[in-house]
Amino acid sequence: MEGPVVDEEYMTEIEKARRDLRALISNDVATAPLMLRLAWDDAGTYDKETNTGGPNGSIRFEEYKHSASYDLKSAIDLLGFAVAMDREESVKKAMELNIEIQSIYRRELVKAQHPKITYADLYQLAGVVAVEATGGPTIDFVPGRKDSAVCANEGLLPDFSKGAQHLRDVFYRMGLSDKDIVALSGGQILERSILNVDGSQNIFLKFDNSYFVKLLKEESAQLLHPLDKALVDDPAFRSYVEQYAKDEDAFFKDYAESHKKLSELGFTPPRIPSRSESETPPPILSTCKSVAKGRKLLVRSAVGVAVAAAVIILITSRKFRKTK
Repeated sequence: MEGPVVDEEYMTEIEKARRDLRALISNDVATAPLMLRLAWDDAGTYDKETNTGGPNGSIRFEEYKHSASYDLKSAIDLLGFAVAMDREESVKKAMELNIEIQSIYRRELVKAQHPKITYADLYQLAGVVAVEATGGPTIDFVPGRKDSAVCANEGLLPDFSKGAQHLRDVFYRMGLSDKDIVALSGGQILERSILNVDGSQNIFLKFDNSYFVKLLKEESAQLLHPLDKALVDDPAFRSYVEQYAKDEDAFFKDYAESHKKLSELGFTPPRIPSRSESETPPPILSTCKSVAKGRKLLVRSAVGVAVAAAVIILITSRKFRKTK
């Protein structure tokens, strides 16, 4: 599939979709971890050696059925399931997903109202907005990703029940580093917070560095998830955990960088010209002609001056001879 034309109109649609996504998450903050996972899992299939997989929207086909993404169908549906459904089907789906029926049409139209935007861009934008809308760092987002209908094989995403070496094998395959592994793990705070709610309708999610603070506190109590244990037991990972637990600003900075890297795996961002650059410059040929014309005039003037000087010298010399 061809990539989108990222012009001023496309950028305008991106900003409108960003506002719609922010409204979606504000109306139901429980969607934030789903949107973040959707972005991560769509991008996390990338293989730097073969330049395959990555953030290309293919998760909307068979990939969401993979064991690592088993619960992401609802996020995919939230962003665009109404395109292929009538009103009765949409309401039924809303009830299945426990969505308020009166707000379903606002939510489902994120894709339908912005059809120019690729699914690949939409899913990554949703992940960015999920972080920012819950108090996380601002993440630079550059659109232009191509959609793909080629599904990645199962088993490419990390299995967090395994140890540090498995994490490295998976993330290094993508081209990411130890710092990226730990920084991105900090995003677990959104999903962990949802799992810990008591069923109250008032869910408050905050993206911060508390994931790392809790890791170090719970370490001695042996309450750690296998992922958590890998992060605190491995010396290289632990150094980042301790840094982020002490310094939220450092975590936010590294997280924003790592999230951007993940969202652009295998993607070469297009260069978007500014308005001033898009204005048609004066033809170079005309400039060259003008310069050439000026040079010709300069030469002619110089010749004229030389001729005039020669005439004056000739007349003066004749007068001088007659005087003699």
